Amino acid sequence: MIGIGLKMMNRIVEYLDYLFPNPKCELTYNTDYELLIAIVLSAQSTDKRVNSVTPTIFSKYKSLEELSKAKLSDLEDIIRPVGSFRKKSEYIRDIANILVNEYNGVVPQDRDVLTTFPGVGRKTANVFLAEYYNYPYIAVDTHVERVSKRLKLAYLSDNVLDIEKKLMKKFPKSIWAKLHLQMVLFGRYYCKAIKPECRDCKLKDICREKKKNLNWFFFLFMVFLVRDFLLDLLESQEDLPS
Repeated sequence: MIGIGLKMMNRIVEYLDYLFPNPKCELTYNTDYELLIAIVLSAQSTDKRVNSVTPTIFSKYKSLEELSKAKLSDLEDIIRPVGSFRKKSEYIRDIANILVNEYNGVVPQDRDVLTTFPGVGRKTANVFLAEYYNYPYIAVDTHVERVSKRLKLAYLSDNVLDIEKKLMKKFPKSIWAKLHLQMVLFGRYYCKAIKPECRDCKLKDICREKKKNLNWFFFLFMVFLVRDFLLDLLESQEDLPS
């Protein structure tokens, strides 16, 4: 069993509320399709990089109709910094075509429909619906996955769908959309993959990362202890009369 109870879950919510009382999506957008395209571009990239290219896209192509007719080579040049630019160029032009020709330029609010779009999986659809419509969904990205596993909200072996289901079961539906953003920001700025800010974290007593760090500290301590013992032994051998 995962060793975390209701009291600890309340602590997690309270701490995230303290750190991020009004969490905001860090992707910049003005319309529904701009948000959807920004999320698609963010796959295997960062919000900062995406925000560096989307203003150029949406100023060059001022409508979905214009974007649907864009040259792939032009799109590739613009979105190159976000990575996988050839594939993503096709995705966003195809999405624009679908929205124009099948949905009157409006992004559908049905997750099952959204996941049929090029480049849109369950996570992307969840992020879009939770952010734009405040629908009760939890998207599990790399940050949410890491935080969930470190705080024992999920097993280390769980996949993203397992984690999504467990988070929805553990936390009230009314806070799912907000909790998703809070966990993303917590993972991005505090519970980082490399060099997490554990020292002042109010949740470190339940965190697997703290235990791992303590184990590493104990290992180093034992290494130095054995080293000192061997050095003392060698010195004592040298002091013996020949």
